Amino acid sequence: MIKLFIGGLADNIQEMDLAIFVSLHGKIETIKVVRDRATGKCKGYAFIEVINQSDASNIISMLNGETFKGNVITVKQSAEEAPKKVFKPKPSGGQPPKSKRPRVQR
Repeated sequence: MIKLFIGGLADNIQEMDLAIFVSLHGKIETIKVVRDRATGKCKGYAFIEVINQSDASNIISMLNGETFKGNVITVKQSAEEAPKKVFKPKPSGGQPPKSKRPRVQR
């Protein structure tokens, strides 16, 4: 899958409107409009995933710099994400974890 970034979106954008607009130029697999948790308004950008590079290239070339819902949008291939760190919870119970080395008595 190829992930594309779409920036410059209006704050009242709906996923379906964006999907229809973009799907005219390539087949979309997933779409995620990034929203503010408190207000539900779009933060101005979204991510879409397409299956092949030819669809991604076509979407980028046809839509980058175009006007959508009154805003000029930016469309580009998203940079690969760095692997996320695995969360390791600390032991509960208020006791520190046991040391692997024995303590030396002085």
